[in-house]
Amino acid sequence: MSEVEEFEALRPLLFSIAYRILGSVSEAEDAVQETWLRFDGSPTRPTSTKAFLSAVVTRISIDVLRSARVRREAYVGPWFPEPLLNDPYEDPQRSVELADSVSMAALLLLERLSPLERAVFLMREVFAFEFADVAEAVGRSEPACRQLLVRARRHMEAGRPRFEADRQERRELATRFFDALKNGDVGGLQDLLAADVQLVGDGGGKAPQLSKAVRGSESVARVLGKGFHLLFRVDATVEPQEINGQPGAIFRDRDGKVITVLALDVLDGQVQTIRSVTNPDKLGHLGPVADAWAIDREVRQARRRRTS
Repeated sequence: MSEVEEFEALRPLLFSIAYRILGSVSEAEDAVQETWLRFDGSPTRPTSTKAFLSAVVTRISIDVLRSARVRREAYVGPWFPEPLLNDPYEDPQRSVELADSVSMAALLLLERLSPLERAVFLMREVFAFEFADVAEAVGRSEPACRQLLVRARRHMEAGRPRFEADRQERRELATRFFDALKNGDVGGLQDLLAADVQLVGDGGGKAPQLSKAVRGSESVARVLGKGFHLLFRVDATVEPQEINGQPGAIFRDRDGKVITVLALDVLDGQVQTIRSVTNPDKLGHLGPVADAWAIDREVRQARRRRTS
């Protein structure tokens, strides 16, 4: 097998590692490309190509994350990962663990960890690398990596998200949710929401967003029902998708451009959390992005016509 063939076979794994460390599709793709350049320029052939490439992409991602964390401190409003439609790394024996680890809730929980803790936790707990490979990747001794893992586990266990285990049940609930959303059925929405549900938005100061989180089934149902019903009145469409391994949808304008993405956390037959991503910088990999401010103005005009 040639070097190119070896690299392409491992590309899905490398992207999955980088995305979980960075929470950014574009930055993960850049990290994978940089990994190829270093692999292609290496004068020697590694004993294990998988271990070598995984170590390289991890080190690159750690460096990028350290600078990204500084930018996130100045971020306007809540920061969410870039929505991911499909995790390219498939491991049927560990599909549930992989899906849970890429959820928005899990990635936000990982933000509590230092870059090294995050990398060690992901490589060991999610991708099941041996400690020797983890140590090589992060440039620490095996005992040090074990200590990093202990600390990371402690943080993660304290807030580890739980999800509905049955994927079909999640899909069915999401279908009912988006049908009610499209119909402006506030009562139907409320029936699907947990009592303490919260709605949170990430616009990054570059698109309309909630001024603060909305909490409680009645308030969330009212905000969603009224807001999205008007969105559909200006010819928006909803495209159900799995977002970061959980139920969700992409909303597009009449020209097919992306307006926003909704991601749902589902547990015990109810929606627990709804996250909206409207920051255009985080939507470009899903297709052309709509002018969210223009859409907002159109929705406001539709509301005024409706009430006049």
